[in-house]
Amino acid sequence: MAERKTERLMNLIFALLVSKQFLTKVQIRDAIADYRDAPSSDAFDRMFERDKEELRELGIPVETGGNDVYFEDEVGYRIRRDEAELPDLELTREEAAVIGLATQVWEHAGLANDSTTALMKLKAIGVDVDTSVLRMAEPKLSTNEPSFDAMWDAVTRRIPVSFVYARPAREAMERHLQPWGIISWRDRWYVGGYDLDREGPRIFRLSRVIGDVKTTGSPGSYEVPEGTDMKDLARGLFPTPPDEAAVLRIRKGRGLSLRRLAEQVTSINEDLDEVAIRYSSDWELASEVASYGPDVVVISPASVRDAVVKRLQAAASGTVSA
Repeated sequence: MAERKTERLMNLIFALLVSKQFLTKVQIRDAIADYRDAPSSDAFDRMFERDKEELRELGIPVETGGNDVYFEDEVGYRIRRDEAELPDLELTREEAAVIGLATQVWEHAGLANDSTTALMKLKAIGVDVDTSVLRMAEPKLSTNEPSFDAMWDAVTRRIPVSFVYARPAREAMERHLQPWGIISWRDRWYVGGYDLDREGPRIFRLSRVIGDVKTTGSPGSYEVPEGTDMKDLARGLFPTPPDEAAVLRIRKGRGLSLRRLAEQVTSINEDLDEVAIRYSSDWELASEVASYGPDVVVISPASVRDAVVKRLQAAASGTVSA
């Protein structure tokens, strides 16, 4: 139930945000699956009014108006981009429900199909939509994080959790966390919070969580420290890159997360750039490079190139682990 409500709110945000005109209730109901499945018009109205109020409480005002300035047509609804857009992607418990405005979420497996269907329906009934206001994430080999929903729910409700966590070349261990927030850092999803085992703040990459996330306490059983900034937490806990450097060939317009780390970019031809970056781990860099498939090729060092080849071979055989 909670997941369906989350998807419905996010699809409502998508629909009202991309539309260049006010959408009527009929158009909104036709575009979003949960509204179409409402047993009656009254049930839809109640659901829609509750959703609008929840968006308002989360700081996303739904504007009402009409599309014809000369005639009083049916009241419509939209979300103004300048009032709803978040400058940086960071999910605190207050901001988590507006994750639909975060670009990477578009590819989250539990949301992509319904969101795409909603936009297709709007286009089909003649609504002019502007998908450029949603900066689509680049296609990668793997975008699904099975632990995302459970971690998000724990963050928003302040529920302690436990999970099995596996780092490269280390034995998997059970960890216990009071999650504070979720953040996309260098194009990867992380959850941060107070590590009860290490007795201090920690960041965990969601793709390294194995199996189910289990709740170990009741909602609201802890408080997030005042002034907590997930970006500052990430900067403080991630290691700074050492002196090792790698040279990559990247197709133009691709590999944006790698380009942000570049110390030098040289155009090779109309299709390729040569990019020099510094990195902290062969395994980490190989994982990032492999996620872009044929759009990124490692020129040097050989250790990273070999690691990429192994990951791609494992992906092709269905045995890769994030």
